Amino acid sequence: MGLDNFKTIFQDEIFRKSLFNTALYIVLGVPGQLVSGLVIALLLHNVNRLRGLFRTVYFIPYVTSIVAVSWVFKWILMRNGVLNGWLLDLGFQPQLFLQSPRQALPVIVLSMIWQSIGFQMLVFLTGLQQIPKLYYEAAEIDGAGAWRRFFHITLPLLNPVIVFSAVIATLSYAQSFGQVLNMTGGGPLNSTVSIVLYIYNLAFLQFKMGPASAASVVLFAFILTLTLVQLKVLNRKIDY
Repeated sequence: MGLDNFKTIFQDEIFRKSLFNTALYIVLGVPGQLVSGLVIALLLHNVNRLRGLFRTVYFIPYVTSIVAVSWVFKWILMRNGVLNGWLLDLGFQPQLFLQSPRQALPVIVLSMIWQSIGFQMLVFLTGLQQIPKLYYEAAEIDGAGAWRRFFHITLPLLNPVIVFSAVIATLSYAQSFGQVLNMTGGGPLNSTVSIVLYIYNLAFLQFKMGPASAASVVLFAFILTLTLVQLKVLNRKIDY
């Protein structure tokens, strides 16, 4: 009862594994998602022809059902699936992917990045459109190359957008559930189980509401901490 529930979950190896896996989801997913979204936004920023088409193509996965996306990835990554068929045609050995304790979590992260990249693209495009072109014109006159303009103009002025996107992405990966449940169910060997999936299994499969509630409090405290950091960082005055 009470605090004993916290003792119970922290003594549970699966719960500790879920904490570690959730940290991996964040560490692997957030940088990959931000970099991919920024790169695509930079590529599309100056596109004039078919601009709407390209943005729509990249945004469609974001509004597609998580269940549908997860099962498509699962079908592609089966041992006798499409990707392994291509690998065999190219002379490589087939991979286990979702059946491998080492490969499953990165594969799930890749699917999450692919599905969320459209949202990050739109956020970064909005930020890029707010940067006055006058800064770039002045830098070109001073002889600054593309890389110097990117690192000394684009990145500093995009800092509030980057911070916002990083926090939103972190919260999303901290609550990883749909992809994990549909692609691996937390396996193999609990190598992909997340905190939210752990809570789901405790509450709705094992009917252990006390430990599940304690795990929910831990997750709430983690998300609350991230939110407070977000408010502090976003309200920070930045000198360029």
